[in-house]
Amino acid sequence: MAAMDVVDGSNETPVKVEGKRLAVLVCWILGFGSLVSWNSMLTIGDYYYALFPDYHPSRVLTLVYQPFALGTMAILAYNEAKVDTRKRNIAGYILFFLCTLALIVVDLASSGKGGAGNYIAICVFVAGFGVADAHVQGGMVGDLAFMNPEFIQSFFAGLAASGVLTSGLRLMTKAVFDKSSNGLRKGTMLFLAISTFFEFLCILLYAFVFAKLPIVKHYRAKAAREGSTTVASDLAAAGIQTEPNGTAGIDAKFPARLTNKELLLKNIDYALDLFLIYVLTLSIFPGFLYPLVLIAMYNVWDLIGRYIPLIKSIKIESRKWLMIAILSRFLFIPAFYFTAKYGDQGWMIMLISLLGLTNGHLTVCVMTAAPKGYTGPEANALGNILVVFLLGGIFAGVALDWLWIIGNGTF
Repeated sequence: MAAMDVVDGSNETPVKVEGKRLAVLVCWILGFGSLVSWNSMLTIGDYYYALFPDYHPSRVLTLVYQPFALGTMAILAYNEAKVDTRKRNIAGYILFFLCTLALIVVDLASSGKGGAGNYIAICVFVAGFGVADAHVQGGMVGDLAFMNPEFIQSFFAGLAASGVLTSGLRLMTKAVFDKSSNGLRKGTMLFLAISTFFEFLCILLYAFVFAKLPIVKHYRAKAAREGSTTVASDLAAAGIQTEPNGTAGIDAKFPARLTNKELLLKNIDYALDLFLIYVLTLSIFPGFLYPLVLIAMYNVWDLIGRYIPLIKSIKIESRKWLMIAILSRFLFIPAFYFTAKYGDQGWMIMLISLLGLTNGHLTVCVMTAAPKGYTGPEANALGNILVVFLLGGIFAGVALDWLWIIGNGTF
């Protein structure tokens, strides 16, 4: 296991802390698990279209998912200082696991039949995905915000990797099952089974592995010394008892923390950065792109973009340049419009690759730059606030996505 020098906040002396490589890997899997179920739902959309041709499942399910994700996230962010991170994250992964498993049960119980009852049941479980997403994404980002920036980068790379896996698998299942009877359904069951497995793996990793890694214990104990109460259960699970006020056996002299409002005002540019990244991306993707190959291309380049910030020389750290880069992405809208009208497939593939690359790169640049210089409790609060704006951008982008349909004159 990799050891790294970490400066301990109390006396500024570097201490050797084990487990960085394993922590990066676990963060990647936890990121993967927090989006794989929803990505599977998006990818198996054609199966639900075959079952429920009159109900427009892809768009309706997205509009069910997003308000639950955003609403729950807003409530959790507002109360983040009182919410136990361990219970929040484990509850989120358990909810993902149960809702994904329930989708398999509904399909098996109805022998793959359509009908309004089944459709309503699917909508309920998709709303569950939204609630689970808010628990996990905000909880994990808040938790990782006061740790090594590579952890948050790895978590966001895992999110993107779930898109790569699901679109890659979809292309394979289409090739393998298309000719067989009930091929769509077999592919769908495979997707949901893989998602269920990963959600279960995430519950185990978070509950029994992540909290016990020495480097994670180090960062959480440091956050507790700075006044964080959200890490108490995770420290207890790692065998570190905290005082009733949340400090890890240290005198309770922590700095006054900024309020959520002060944190938002100090970081409003970062919050808007994330909102604008996702408004633009989701207003184009995936509604504008139907071919599976284009969706796969977007996902691959989004994943690559999330690793590029590890190369320090091309990582954008300046707040001004981040905003300029993000605003310049709005040129994609006329570019996509004219390419769809007059261009060929090659230009479209180039554009979609750039859309994915910039989405991934800028997301990680913002998420790793924003928490720098804050105490543990402030970084946790800021991570939650940033996820609210990220989900708000996704929600607004999904709503704008309908404009492409209206523009085409069809629902």
